[in-house]
Amino acid sequence: MTAFDDLMAFQRETEALSQVAGRLGWDQETMMPRGAAEQRAEEMAAMESVLHARRTDPRIADWLDSAIPANEVETAHIREIRRAYDRAMKVPARLSAEIARVTSRAQGIWAGARAAEDPSAFLPILTQVIALRREEAACLSDGTGTSAYDALVDDYEPGARAKGIAAIFGEMRPRLVALREAIRASGKGTPALDGVFDETMQISLAAEIARAFGYDFNHGRIDRAVHPFSSGSGLDVRITTRTDPAHPLGALYSTLHEVGHGAYEQGVDPAYLLTPLGQGASMGVHESQSRIYENQLGRSRAFTGWLYGRMRDRFGDFGIANAEDFYRAVNAVETGFIRTEADEVHYNLHIFLRFDLEQALIAGDLSSRDLEAAWNDRFAADFGLTVGKPSDGFLQDVHWSVGLFGYFPTYSLGNVYAGCLNAAIRAARPDLDDRLAEGDPTPATDWLREALQRPGALRSPLATIEAATGAAPEPGPLLDYLEAKFADLYDL
Repeated sequence: MTAFDDLMAFQRETEALSQVAGRLGWDQETMMPRGAAEQRAEEMAAMESVLHARRTDPRIADWLDSAIPANEVETAHIREIRRAYDRAMKVPARLSAEIARVTSRAQGIWAGARAAEDPSAFLPILTQVIALRREEAACLSDGTGTSAYDALVDDYEPGARAKGIAAIFGEMRPRLVALREAIRASGKGTPALDGVFDETMQISLAAEIARAFGYDFNHGRIDRAVHPFSSGSGLDVRITTRTDPAHPLGALYSTLHEVGHGAYEQGVDPAYLLTPLGQGASMGVHESQSRIYENQLGRSRAFTGWLYGRMRDRFGDFGIANAEDFYRAVNAVETGFIRTEADEVHYNLHIFLRFDLEQALIAGDLSSRDLEAAWNDRFAADFGLTVGKPSDGFLQDVHWSVGLFGYFPTYSLGNVYAGCLNAAIRAARPDLDDRLAEGDPTPATDWLREALQRPGALRSPLATIEAATGAAPEPGPLLDYLEAKFADLYDL
């Protein structure tokens, strides 16, 4: 056994335990009885204590110093393990366990406060979460020359910095706002679905779509959750969705979004199972998969034409006369409150708001008690609407309750990456629309699996996109796609 072999054997056990911890989180949001929340918080804290001890084991430093990589894959393993070790060494075990304990409790409190429209029930524990994440960020950023917020972003998008993200968002905002205003000025309406849609049938159709897009139910499952998410990697990758009898498209496209995440994890090279490379390269790259599955593929005219027929088969007449009207209904541009229901034109504007607010929270420029007012003021300025209830405002997302500060910008980075990938796929697969019209996205999903998903975390996020597309990612392809699509839809 070489030092590299010893390091990888140890790491595989750590990765396996991390998957167990992730399964506890999945269970908490899907099947756990509500009365188990306090015990689950202690279980999560205990698991985090074990994981932190393994991640800071002094033998890792010795193995890293002695390991001699033989190829690109081994070099990448050492890079990822060293990065995780260096970060873990900066965070005290006490703090790591306390973050796990408090965020586990906070998730349940957030869900209750959201359902009851009661911010006062959530704000005390949110204050604790923010304080803990600030403390962690201070540990991580100490001596690095980066900001506390940058240290948190680095957890989700390694190498990204707030200044660079802000520059990308600043480039995107004017064209997005101009497109929105042009659509508003067009005065062109869109059809709407009408009827009551059986929720069991929604799940059945969602599962059919998931299979079409390559989600493997032998190694996955679909469950329901308050906030759709995906969980796991390798041979056990689970997704969730939510249903509403009046709004079936929400279930179908939430599922397709999570299928993008799940297919990515299922598509990673099996040789990387339970290793640092056996997962997505970053959350931004992950989001590129969920967004391209959901939008550029799933909301295309070709695929919605097929989906319209499947909807008619399942639900009968639902007030939409033909496939073209269904395409317009699926892609309706409407200013709304909820990020996860936002159309492609508005979606990134929702992210820009969250990006700015969470930077202020971590920097200490905004307190949790002032968050709701700050959110509502910013929403009115950006969207022209008055938030009427907290679940339409700052309580709508689960992210801050579980401490995911720095995560939100990866959604828009993922959109940028998806724009680049879509352009590359269209160039490589000119028959794509013909196949999508038959309900067959495999020309795109097979291309993505080989070009982007199979390598897992072998490369950095930016290098992953560049390797797949042949060019460094930038927002132009996404903005060009949006302008062309919605100019056609709204006769601009």
